[in-house]
Amino acid sequence: MPIAGKLEVVIKINELPKSEIVEHTWRRFFVECDGKIISITVKPKVWNKLEAANEQFSLWVAAIAGTMGRTTRNGFILDNPAIQVFERKPKESKSS
Repeated sequence: MPIAGKLEVVIKINELPKSEIVEHTWRRFFVECDGKIISITVKPKVWNKLEAANEQFSLWVAAIAGTMGRTTRNGFILDNPAIQVFERKPKESKSS
């Protein structure tokens, strides 16, 4: 008998995706990962976090975590997305 587990998906992005407004100012955007199209819908507060990172940091990365939702023709919908944004520091070149 298998034991119970939890499947969580983490998607990393480093640029602000194009979005569309849906459901009372919520934002939906799409991310292509290994040939699969992931549909992500977030609250305005979460979207503002991405916009702020894009404006404040020259380099940044966002980790979008959620559960795998309904499958679509080309991928799936990410349910319960949560986003964490981090500033990235440019790598220093190794000069001798």
